[in-house]
Amino acid sequence: MHTDARTLENGSIIEGDLCIIGAGAAGISMALEWQNAGRRVILLEGGGFDVEYAMQDLYTGESVGQPYFPLQSSRLHYFGGTTGHWGGWSSDYDPQDFEKRDWVPNSGWPISRADLEPFYRRACPYVEVGRDTFDPAVYQAEDPELVELPLDKSSVWAKMWQLSPPTRFGNVYRDAIVQSENIHLLTYANVGDIRTNEAVSRVEHVEIRSHDGNAHTVRARHFVLAGGAIQNARLLLAANTQAPKGLGNDADVVGRYFMEHLELIAARMILTRPLPMKLYTTQFGVTRHFAEVAITAAKQRELRILNGTSALRAQAAQNAAAGVTGFSADAVQNVRDRQERLARVQNQAGAPTQEAPRTEYVMQVRMEQAPNPDSRIMLSDQRDALGMPRVKLDWRIGELEKRSIRQLHETFAAEVGKAGIGRVQLSDWLLKDEPMWPANLGAGWHHMGTTRMDPDPKQGVVDVNCTVHGLSNLHVAGSAVFPTAGAANPTLTLLAMTLRLSDHLKGMV
Repeated sequence: MHTDARTLENGSIIEGDLCIIGAGAAGISMALEWQNAGRRVILLEGGGFDVEYAMQDLYTGESVGQPYFPLQSSRLHYFGGTTGHWGGWSSDYDPQDFEKRDWVPNSGWPISRADLEPFYRRACPYVEVGRDTFDPAVYQAEDPELVELPLDKSSVWAKMWQLSPPTRFGNVYRDAIVQSENIHLLTYANVGDIRTNEAVSRVEHVEIRSHDGNAHTVRARHFVLAGGAIQNARLLLAANTQAPKGLGNDADVVGRYFMEHLELIAARMILTRPLPMKLYTTQFGVTRHFAEVAITAAKQRELRILNGTSALRAQAAQNAAAGVTGFSADAVQNVRDRQERLARVQNQAGAPTQEAPRTEYVMQVRMEQAPNPDSRIMLSDQRDALGMPRVKLDWRIGELEKRSIRQLHETFAAEVGKAGIGRVQLSDWLLKDEPMWPANLGAGWHHMGTTRMDPDPKQGVVDVNCTVHGLSNLHVAGSAVFPTAGAANPTLTLLAMTLRLSDHLKGMV
């Protein structure tokens, strides 16, 4: 069922068993998990079914720390969320990503990689990847041409990825949501406030607003924030009528630990002779799985560095060359341009092409960011068209991130040299000792943290079951709960975490 909230009579009351706030990958997948479950699910989406300037403007904010992309461009405010510009890269987090690492302050999840295994398997069909495994041996057994570089596996390994079509949740799952008998989707329904009981121990209702000035009330037994790491923190901080610091923020943790993946060109690999590189090659429309080079957990521990991977590319990726400062603030045109480019490439994709042997490759790194409480989302003094405080991002990255990128590539370079297959030349910026970042520093639009998971309410916003500390019926889905960022794109892991939360809620609602 679908209702445009702009058609509701002012002051309408909508009631259900479960209210999900945000219809991106997390919100849509959770709603689908409740299809035909005998419960009335309210799914709130602030935008419509397509990108619009008025909706994107609600995501406009300011950056006061490390330069970052325009906030209204790095997130999409319509049904399907940021899957509307997702590249489709899918992989799982490594076991060490969940572990406490004494050289990484504030690291460690209260769950393990093994705890998420069944949910990873269930998440894979949502993003339409062919397999639920990321073991390179499985793919190599089927295709002998997927040969790894002849390097010491105690230091370097092949991190596998699968490519989603990519799945645009707003297109693929629209009919299932709209035609569902127990899921009620409301578009143009922006949450303006979250109200609790007098003891501030339970959410009683949320207020939704639209540009026409109307406001409505949504009541439910349980509420799930699924608006992304920035919006989830914004909603909690702005709900400060009954809790002056914001909901779930007694310990001043909401909004802190904002994390991204650093992406930029870090090195070049020059081979002495052409080698089989099919395992590391991607060709859009043809390639369904590939690998990037990564440093083993044991080597990371020895070097005391963060987790990261490096892709071997025939040429530099366009967005990495531009960096955050070269990106347009026109969110609508960005989406349309990206979709047009995607359509052109898909139309041109055919059988695999046989590339001429190459001996030079650009290395594009993706490095996790250490969780830093001073890297945070705050509320601005400015307000949007619906009266909500805009956000202020203070993104902070430091010496550990840069040293980790350098030592990842120095380790790889040493192994390439020992194997006698070539050499690796680090980028000039990486060789300087100053904590300066180059102009082409990019990031993945992978917003994580801000409502981190920790059993201690003084250290986290949600508990091990992703329930906001102190609020028995308010929960958070998606990558906002991640205590650390890992090295892989977060999409598959945020889906796994969402499915885990969904199962937990089914025992309560």
